Amino acid sequence: MTGVRIEGLSVTGPDRVMVAPFDAEIAAGRTLALIGESGSGKTLSAKALVGLLPRGFRGAGSARVGETAFALDGTDAAWRRLRGGTVALLLQDPFTSLSPVHRCGAQIVWTIEAARGRRLSRAERDAEIAARLAEVKLPAEVARAYPHQLSGGMRQRVAIAAALAADPRLLIADEPTTALDASNQAEILDLLRSIQRERHLCVLLISHDLGLVRGRTDEVLVMRHGEVVERGATATVLAEPRHPYTKALLEADPVLSERLAPATAAPVGEALVSVRGLGKRFGDRTVLDDVSLDIPAGRMVGIVGESGSGKSTLARCIAGLEHEDAGTIAFDGAALAPGRGSRTPQQMQIVFQDPYSTLNPMMSVGAILREALGVAGRPASEVGTLLETVGLGLEFAGKRPAQLSGGQRQRVAIARALAPQPRLLICDESVSALDVSVQAQILGLIGRLRDELGIAVLFISHDLAVVRLLADEVTVLWRGRVVESGPCERVLTAPEHEYTALLVAAAHRENTSGAASDREE
Repeated sequence: MTGVRIEGLSVTGPDRVMVAPFDAEIAAGRTLALIGESGSGKTLSAKALVGLLPRGFRGAGSARVGETAFALDGTDAAWRRLRGGTVALLLQDPFTSLSPVHRCGAQIVWTIEAARGRRLSRAERDAEIAARLAEVKLPAEVARAYPHQLSGGMRQRVAIAAALAADPRLLIADEPTTALDASNQAEILDLLRSIQRERHLCVLLISHDLGLVRGRTDEVLVMRHGEVVERGATATVLAEPRHPYTKALLEADPVLSERLAPATAAPVGEALVSVRGLGKRFGDRTVLDDVSLDIPAGRMVGIVGESGSGKSTLARCIAGLEHEDAGTIAFDGAALAPGRGSRTPQQMQIVFQDPYSTLNPMMSVGAILREALGVAGRPASEVGTLLETVGLGLEFAGKRPAQLSGGQRQRVAIARALAPQPRLLICDESVSALDVSVQAQILGLIGRLRDELGIAVLFISHDLAVVRLLADEVTVLWRGRVVESGPCERVLTAPEHEYTALLVAAAHRENTSGAASDREE
């Protein structure tokens, strides 16, 4: 196999050029990373290579994958012949690429049948499914499961199996581990690397995680505003960046050894929120088991743990969005009954991972904030003050969510949460989908709000570096139980429980491993 060559790839939108023409090559068995902030053109470039650009966008240029050459402005029929067998796309969230109403095995077979142009016999189907699941280290019984019955890491393995089922020669992985915890990230990345070596696959990896790029790729392209501003060997570019933008990305990247101290450390006082013996079950599955923690006023408490450990369920129980089955939750010393009815907007607000799914796309930013202010009994004239608090100008009031970048949308979501002037802000993976430069800005904003407004923050994340950057205390969840808790510095530098040590080791490995060492193995 001769690898991949891309010539003159560009993308034009409805009113302007979104991606300026650029060339790239990927040798067989090698990985090229494409990095840059939100809106830089990374994902548009990836979609141009598989013919999946949004309506109104047009790709140009050409590509050669192995012996197959094709234009990037081809017809739908031409792209259907290429997808699967020549080039495949692996998305960030397997929930968006896997059908929720079909079993996992069937979805793997679809790719194979589409590439071969015929239906498989029952014996062929069973054999192919078993082989593809075995390749991604999953048991054969997963074939009969629906995506929602699997953990995040298992779903991504099924998505990998489906993407590779037709033996493509180029795999485009668009943020494939962003939503996973450190241990699951390492397992998925090791799996992809192993399959890549066995098949001599070319991989184009899109990521905002510089630790992942540093340790798992051979070469890197840095994009800004639709243009490639720097390129070269990954180790060279990330160790000795030449372009100011690359330097800014590296400076914004949180690492596990860093900590951003608050301007004035709040003294540890009485618990604003006290959770004791919390239990929650979904059917016959225990999600939370005897969970206890305190959130002091004016302090930030981090919750870490792998996918399925119960982090988000704990947050939802505290916010009243889920009903706990056992235990108690108290706010400022007063017990709260299960459910939203016992909470007031002034007590607590929650900020979710994806602001695009929580902001009404039909309403302007101003209307969204006026609605929140009205619920809180505050005048609509304070929209400007809310926007200023989160670092946005009044001109944003007239825009809709679709007109904003990911970071700007998250700032609006935070502004809406601040409208009732809550005493507790719950951030559930609120920066995990953002690139490092925007992530740094949002983290700085959350830290400033804690320091200046004196609010308590419950910060949930699978990224230990992000938690250590801001949190005062940290609680580690594993299989629904608290296995370790205490001051952030102590827990993440000298963990006592073996599971915490595993998470810390996985996070360190992603930040310190190098592509060169990968190639030497």
